[in-house]
Amino acid sequence: MTSTAAARPPGRPRAGVNDVVFAATLSTVRELGYARATVERIAVAAGVAKSTVYRRWPSKGALIVDCLLDAFGPAPLEGADRAESMTSAIRWIAAKIGEPGVGDAFAGVFSDAVSDPALREILSTRLQDPYRIAFQHALGEPENRVLFFIDVVVGTLLHRMGMTGEPMVEADVTALIEMIVPHFATDPSAAPSTDPN
Repeated sequence: MTSTAAARPPGRPRAGVNDVVFAATLSTVRELGYARATVERIAVAAGVAKSTVYRRWPSKGALIVDCLLDAFGPAPLEGADRAESMTSAIRWIAAKIGEPGVGDAFAGVFSDAVSDPALREILSTRLQDPYRIAFQHALGEPENRVLFFIDVVVGTLLHRMGMTGEPMVEADVTALIEMIVPHFATDPSAAPSTDPN
């Protein structure tokens, strides 16, 4: 036994197992479709035991959510102003959803969550909340406006994926940006008061 293995706390995942499982998840979803990408098939593709997957993720939905978190990574919320930050965020989301397997996995788990309250909670707290909080801090927007921004952007991109099986093309992403950004680009706290008093 190596000193690294001896120092590993009991129950800690082996280095690299998550990466292998996430890669196998996306490739299996891409090859077989979301519905047929079972945990058993993902485990076979990853070359690990099914029990190895279930020790880390209690359900396929939980696995998909963590896989999406890994695929998306941190949001690039940089820019000279709010409009630039929002534009970069929209292009980033569109590009990620267009990656092989990612859009299929996102659309599939989103659809399952509609009738599964437990999965909906996982999707909301583990996937949406970290990005919502990052957007709130970067843009100085209240929670309700950030959630609306996420609804409009992600909802539109997933709808296109669901209806066509293909990610949104660049020209349409640009049109989406031109429709959405003007609504959010102005700081609502800087707007002149309409109160006649």
